Amino acid sequence: MAIPDDSSARTRIRDAALERFGRDGVNRVTIRAIAADAGVSPALVVHHFGSKEALRRECDAYVVATMRGDGIDNTDELSDAAAGNARGLSRMLDAAAPVRRYLARAFLDGSPEAAALFDEIVDLTAAWLADGEREGRVRRTEQPRTRAVVYVTHLLAPLAFDEHVARVLGVEDLHDIDVTLRFSRVAIEMFTHGIFTDERALDAWDAVRKERES
Repeated sequence: MAIPDDSSARTRIRDAALERFGRDGVNRVTIRAIAADAGVSPALVVHHFGSKEALRRECDAYVVATMRGDGIDNTDELSDAAAGNARGLSRMLDAAAPVRRYLARAFLDGSPEAAALFDEIVDLTAAWLADGEREGRVRRTEQPRTRAVVYVTHLLAPLAFDEHVARVLGVEDLHDIDVTLRFSRVAIEMFTHGIFTDERALDAWDAVRKERES
């Protein structure tokens, strides 16, 4: 039996863990199951990562790096997507399906690690929106941190309610790329053009705040 390349084996283990953790949750997954999915021995998983918790931390780091766009493997896809290239965007969304499943499960589990991951995502989003303000593609706000939290929460909500959203939309898998394209198109339209045509809702909110402050 050929000994798998160290780096490729480590990547296969991480990817297998990402899928398993996202599908079943960290607490329900064993090292043996991850090893079987990756086509390696449990001993090799321990050799590379030491423990299941260390492997989970590796998955956290990978998810954050994916959101940052780190690494050379996805540079072309990110560039194509930013330029509006449909093929590049398609590859990017398809590759992100395990990441979306992992995020959904991590936040539902409610672990301290998931909380730290949420904070990191908010930080990345706040920086991205701030760059957008400087470049003129994002509207300015007096509360940039709160906006980043609201933005991230809005984007992650379908992950936490994926079964309900899939049922209402009449689809089997909310993470399927065609479903994601349809779903995300509506979200982008909402962010770009808004929903309300006037400021009545905003005025009502300001009136309530002023009443409570008086």
